[in-house]
This record gives sequence, C-alpha cells and structure tokens, in this order.
Amino acid sequence: MRLATPSTASWLAAAALAALMATSGDLVAAQSAPDSENGRYSMTPIPEGVLRLDTRTGTVSTCTRNDAGWACYAVPDERTALDAEIGRLQAEVEKLKGQLAAGPTVSGKIDEPMPKSDPLKKAEPKVAEGDRKIEIPLPSDQDVDRVMSFLEKAWRRLIDMANRVQKDVSGKI
Repeated sequence: MRLATPSTASWLAAAALAALMATSGDLVAAQSAPDSENGRYSMTPIPEGVLRLDTRTGTVSTCTRNDAGWACYAVPDERTALDAEIGRLQAEVEKLKGQLAAGPTVSGKIDEPMPKSDPLKKAEPKVAEGDRKIEIPLPSDQDVDRVMSFLEKAWRRLIDMANRVQKDVSGKI
C-alpha cells in the first residue's frame, strides 16, 4: 500500500467534494423544484380560473388571477362542516338525555288545586224550559245606519267612476 502524497490527497479531497456537490446538487434541485413538477397538484381549468387539487392532502382550491397575480383559496370542505355539526348535535343530545334522566324539575308549583272550569271555553247557549234556543244578538240601529252610510258612499263612488269612464271614452272617439 502506498501512502498518499499531499498533492494526491488534495486531488482526492477535491474529487470527493465534487462528487458530494454533484449528488447534493441533485437533491437541492429536486427539493427546490415546484411541487407541480413532482405531481403534487392536479390542475383543471374552470371559467373563473383554475381548480387545484393537492394530491397529498386532498385539499381543493380555486385559483384566480387578479391585479397582484394569481391567488388560490381553499374550497370549504362540506364534509368537515357536516361532521362538526353532527358531533355538536350528538353532544347536545347526550346533555339533554342526562338532564332528562336526572328527573323533572317543576318550577312554579303551587299547592292549590287547579280550577275545574276552563276560562277560555265559551259559555253554552242559554237553555229555556228544556228547549234549546240559540240567541243571536241583532245589530243596533246605530250599526245599521253605519252600514247604510258606507254602502251609499260606495255606490256614489262607483256611479261617479262609471260616468268618468263614459266621458273619457266618448271624448276620445
């Protein structure tokens, strides 16, 4: 075995350094390459711009061009929102079941018995001597006068309107 001379050692070190830089250069180039070149994103044109699918995470984004350049915004994931709402409702149901199982709590309880009659129930028609008679209250003279006054005014307005229409039609012919 022969010992390496200083010139041979420096030459080997330089070759090793060059080989290291060549291999690390490929790694740096692979890492600095855009993700779209590695197949991470799948792009689909849409009327507003581009629909971008991240194949690693499954996130969908819409990309649109504006004055500042391209901007991508994640599309809301409905499934995530639905799962969150289902979880919230399940927790609420469990809470209500627990409250129901704890027993009913009555507030405002009184010791007095409830009245036997219903105050909202209408009174039965008056019964005289075993025969059922229904009494219908008739309108007073004042009520009849008001109705007649209203009908007279309405009739006069109708006649006036018919006369105006007749004059308009006969004047235009």
